[in-house]
Amino acid sequence: MFTRKALTELEPDALETALDELDAQPFHARQIYQWIYKRGVTDFIQMTDLSRVLRTRLEETFTISTPALGNQHTSSDGTVKFLMTLGDGREIETVFIPDTPAMTFCVSTQAGCAMQCTFCLTGKMGLLRNLTAGEIAGQVRVMAHELGLVDRRFNIVLMGMGEPLHNYHETMKALRILGAECGLGIGPRRVTLSTVGVLPELDRLATESMMPNLAVSLHATTEELRDRLVPVNRKYGLADLIAACRRFPIKRRERITFEYVLLRDVNDSVADAKRLAVLLSGIRAKVNVIPLNEAPGIPYQRPSDHAINRFARTIADHNLTVSVRKSRGRDIRAACGQLIVQGTPRSPAQLAAELLNR
Repeated sequence: MFTRKALTELEPDALETALDELDAQPFHARQIYQWIYKRGVTDFIQMTDLSRVLRTRLEETFTISTPALGNQHTSSDGTVKFLMTLGDGREIETVFIPDTPAMTFCVSTQAGCAMQCTFCLTGKMGLLRNLTAGEIAGQVRVMAHELGLVDRRFNIVLMGMGEPLHNYHETMKALRILGAECGLGIGPRRVTLSTVGVLPELDRLATESMMPNLAVSLHATTEELRDRLVPVNRKYGLADLIAACRRFPIKRRERITFEYVLLRDVNDSVADAKRLAVLLSGIRAKVNVIPLNEAPGIPYQRPSDHAINRFARTIADHNLTVSVRKSRGRDIRAACGQLIVQGTPRSPAQLAAELLNR
């Protein structure tokens, strides 16, 4: 039985090759990308500057796989959390954060996460599966059209569900798809990839032409504590991670952001702040302090405002750039560490039945 391929999994060059087999010209790939990414069209028949013969062949050969929008929740601060359903019924969450100062899309790279950081709800799901490049890019495509932002500048942070470097190939392919000039044209300077430090892939990232901005989730200043908070540290230790960051090629006038979730009476002392400053000495670094976003199931508490300010001030006193992240979307469980999808995934047939019965 012939199965149609998802055209949205193809980069422009690969699409040109596929179109050649349909006796189409290379420039048709650019036209198709523009229809899908610029205009939000998901039906080949509507691509009216293509011949009817080509549109029919495309319809017979490909699908335009697109995450389906489900529930949307809007926070009092304007943050919007989207539930999206993938083709196999899996569900993921994606977040739009306005005025940050640019508009930002927080995108997922996996359904669930294998890293099991003890302060993050997503880790409690375990890893259900990796997302494909088309599913990662599809979140951006859907949000850009839903929010009317296709022709406006926005940033992308790969800080949603999942560890991007644990799904390296599909994540980087998605960035190339999103960066295509015939599509959304989102360059690497507008993308930030957050990782807990999957070291072979972090070194590999340093060689990429589409290298995004780098954010490293640190959260501890000793091997013992990081082993407890971020279990992958038992495989890729703190010392090795810092060494990898020291050799990472940072572009001129840029820095590595080190994210540090602050937990009351766990990693928020002055001594912790001083160790962090020593650890990052000599690296062009910015520290992003993230006071814990509390939620049922997370066994920690948010530090007091005094402790947060004391921690940040101690880092600044050691000549490091530091910011305290303002939590966005906490009232709708859209803040850092709060993304989780509960329940049993539904098949496409079940989803269709639900829609018919609404």
